[in-house]
Amino acid sequence: MKAVLLSVSVLLLSYICLSDHICTYCALVVCLVVLANTLRQTEEGLWDGFGRAVLITGCDSGFGYHLAKKLDLMGFTVFAGCLCPEGPGARSLVEESSKRVKILQLDVTNEEHISSAKDFVEANLPVKGLYAVVNNAGISDWGETEWSTAEDFQKMADVNLFGAIRVTIPFLPLVRASKGRMLYVSSIFAFFNCLNMGAYSVSKRGLEAFADCLRIEMAGFGVKVSIIQPGNFGAATNILHKKTPKDIWAEFDDVRKQTFNQKYIEEACEYFYSMCNSGFKDCSMVINAMLHALTAGKPRHRYLLVSWTDLLFFHLCPALPSFITDYIFHFSSMYHKRKIMLYSEHELNHNQNIAAQHT
Repeated sequence: MKAVLLSVSVLLLSYICLSDHICTYCALVVCLVVLANTLRQTEEGLWDGFGRAVLITGCDSGFGYHLAKKLDLMGFTVFAGCLCPEGPGARSLVEESSKRVKILQLDVTNEEHISSAKDFVEANLPVKGLYAVVNNAGISDWGETEWSTAEDFQKMADVNLFGAIRVTIPFLPLVRASKGRMLYVSSIFAFFNCLNMGAYSVSKRGLEAFADCLRIEMAGFGVKVSIIQPGNFGAATNILHKKTPKDIWAEFDDVRKQTFNQKYIEEACEYFYSMCNSGFKDCSMVINAMLHALTAGKPRHRYLLVSWTDLLFFHLCPALPSFITDYIFHFSSMYHKRKIMLYSEHELNHNQNIAAQHT
């Protein structure tokens, strides 16, 4: 299989070198990327989890919930950290899984929960120890920076960034002893700057910086660190905190109400939620990437998980100059609506205020 894929890759590369057509070039580059990823996923790995344990945060729903069930089927002992251990997600895990799945109360912002979880894990480890920690717990919210407060940014970072750090530090010696894996669920918004995602992007960019540093530190100990970068999986996970236009408007002071009109808030909400609903409807792509990161002999440092049509752009995005990535928003219908509805409205109000002062 590898020989066939390598031969195809060589042929495609030769064709690229002879091609002058930019569309053909781009399409073939995407093919090469996919082939390279396929080659890496054909490597032999660890598929027998018996005797090994994995700790997963954020198992109430979404990625964590589905990964816990999958790892249980593979024989792993799963410590499933749940924010609500008596909630429907935790109850479902207990009912639909074997006794290898053990529910923990784990709020990643709570030091006492983390300490208790560590004590429980150490007391219930299987013979081969703690093989991996999957830092999956996270929250998401949206809104322009001027709609937000410093506390909004702090709350986001407290879960998405510092929550992962709080969990990593005490459990790292256990993973290091087994020469295991550390996984961090990030996002494409860690490197893709987008309207309305400031607080979320800050938390995920910080998380990736932490994971990158940890990967270098742990390499000598045989611990492998991987970052999962999901694209639009909001509809599959329900991670997004949905706010109504009235909720947003009610938090505005007079200054912000003069800048952001209610009609724009309504349009922004409708556009943002429609974009989220247009994404992936299930978690299988992310779960498969997590399994590869946990079980492959040579896991990747990053797993970029977007649609095939977006793959080339998001591979190139981190290397593109900012003026290009910023300009991309000119192609968004919401960008033009925002410009018309906000800037012209603000200019009108400004001129009216000046006129009133001179009468």
